[in-house]
Amino acid sequence: MAQSPPNVIPEIVSGDLSEAQLAAYLRAGEVAVDTETLGLNPLRDRLCVVQLCDRAGRATMLQIRREDLALPMPRAPRLARLLEEPGVLKVLHFARFDVATLKHHLGARLAPLYCTRTASKLARTYTDRHGLKDCVLELLGIELDKASQRTDWASPDLRPEQVSYAIADVTLLLPLMDRLEAMLAREGRSALARECFKAIPLMAELDLLGFGGLFEH
Repeated sequence: MAQSPPNVIPEIVSGDLSEAQLAAYLRAGEVAVDTETLGLNPLRDRLCVVQLCDRAGRATMLQIRREDLALPMPRAPRLARLLEEPGVLKVLHFARFDVATLKHHLGARLAPLYCTRTASKLARTYTDRHGLKDCVLELLGIELDKASQRTDWASPDLRPEQVSYAIADVTLLLPLMDRLEAMLAREGRSALARECFKAIPLMAELDLLGFGGLFEH
């Protein structure tokens, strides 16, 4: 029987990380990252929330206000430093969207990164179901509740169910990466995955420039 996600209580902050939060995440070596926006078009739909979690279960939800997005680039400079820190691996699901969103709205060039969706498509070739909900259910035995996915993330007062939804996703990315890494190694595709991850920032940049289908026939 599927289990519920771990009950992790995040620290909710606004505008940017604190110095203490930044220092803790810089020491972590690996940090899961997710975003919530007003829609799926980074050029139109603004960034509202950035979620972080490390292996110690240190979880943060950073609310990005409309006025924050009027500041000079890079915005949220402590968060941007973390996202660009070469010694910290950022783990995301469908990183192409998050990388484009963070670049467009905060001016942060996220690297290095690991995309669990890309890893899933390379490792789980027996299925076409590579959404986070499906990956987590099969590989971790955890059932995610996606009911709050399409809600108003720009609200200054997030509802408890929004907080639970947003933080559940990010707390499961590191364990999911571990399972996918083992599958990639078993099939001899680890090096191929690394090369794919390196290409994601370029794909995100092309999306922002309107060349999303550049490599299609």
